[in-house]
Amino acid sequence: MMGYIVHFQVVKSKELINSPYNARKDSFAEQIVRGDILDRNGVVLARTTVAEDGTETREYPYGSLFAHVVGYSDHGKAGLESVANFDLLTSNAFFLIKMRNEFQDQKHRGDSVVTTLDLKLQQAASDALGYLKGAVVVIEPSTGKILAMVSKPDFDPNLVESNWEALNSDENSVLLNRATQGQYAPGSTFKVITALEYMREDLAGYPLYSYNCGGAIEQDGTTIHCFGGKVHGQVSFADSLAYSCNTSFCNIGLMLDVGHFQTTAKELLFDSKLPSVLPYSDSKFMLDVTDGSAAKMMTAMGQGQTQVSPYHMALITCAIANGGVLMKPYLIDSVTNVSGQEVKKTLPEEYKTLMAIEEAAELKNYMAGVVSYGTASVLSGQSYTAAGKTGTAEYSSDKEKDHSWFIGMTNVENPELVISVIIESADGAAKAVNVAKQVLDSYYY
Repeated sequence: MMGYIVHFQVVKSKELINSPYNARKDSFAEQIVRGDILDRNGVVLARTTVAEDGTETREYPYGSLFAHVVGYSDHGKAGLESVANFDLLTSNAFFLIKMRNEFQDQKHRGDSVVTTLDLKLQQAASDALGYLKGAVVVIEPSTGKILAMVSKPDFDPNLVESNWEALNSDENSVLLNRATQGQYAPGSTFKVITALEYMREDLAGYPLYSYNCGGAIEQDGTTIHCFGGKVHGQVSFADSLAYSCNTSFCNIGLMLDVGHFQTTAKELLFDSKLPSVLPYSDSKFMLDVTDGSAAKMMTAMGQGQTQVSPYHMALITCAIANGGVLMKPYLIDSVTNVSGQEVKKTLPEEYKTLMAIEEAAELKNYMAGVVSYGTASVLSGQSYTAAGKTGTAEYSSDKEKDHSWFIGMTNVENPELVISVIIESADGAAKAVNVAKQVLDSYYY
């Protein structure tokens, strides 16, 4: 019994206090003014102001800009307001400061949480999406630091209290963090995963792969066309990815061992737990050994029933950029007391090896081709180098209706940033790669 009590008092205390169902956290607020949340450069993203009559107000200086990632503290808590609740309601102030506060019958100031978020990148991502529905995630692959996370449509956390009923009933699911909780067909971004599977199954033959694209492929009564009716002609394996040739990847999909494909998807964290600070939706790889040729072709080209979030695609891209190793992603860089002294520090750590270093290098080279002469050529010729993969995911029986995807990295030789973008209902009019370019340009120019 004593061991059980100690476990919950010591090991589980922070988790329990952070729980939105635990009333004990409210007692912390009786002695402590909730701490600030800062971006990585010390810019205040959330703070508590205290009026002369002692009334406390939680303020978000940038309004909706950090709505989903920083979250809110009314009607329960969300985002980092929930994740970091324990730290924000803990004071590690110098004991003389605490003594003075107690003598003057004043509350202590809670510790500040310094995030990995970058205001400039966050603003650029928000501006690039504009009024479009979708999400942008930017991660530093060598460390796992999440530098930006935007979900649209958004909301003003300053007004959650007054707008709660409307926010909860909003038909656009405005409270949903599409970056981590959105589930979408990956479209042609999934061809990177199909390419990895083919490389693994035909180690000697894949460099010699060649296919003659006639614009359509037919198998067992199912016909699939290349996007826009394009005819790519004779394509190599690298060309197939660069041009995003649907028929070539359908051809590859028909050659793959489904059981082995399931294993690769599992290793890339499909149907698995994701390393995530914030709540997320599971990604589902939906291809079974009993499925026919139509499902195999559709899955290989990124349609079918497979579902994934922008955040998960960012993680896979991070592993490719980082030699196959996925660093554990994180949002809290450090915790500081009221005097600015650091009391906690997050250090980068490896989460899992998702693929061999040689596999990652090959995929990176192929993704560089997508930029140099393929569907993401808008990113070529910049002051930074880039590699990536575009995607178009149909979401309706109407072939004109689609989501637009892009995953990619910058400074290909020594990757600096990874970006994942989705635009819902782009319907051919909006391109995720253009959103990505606008975000990356803001960082490098």
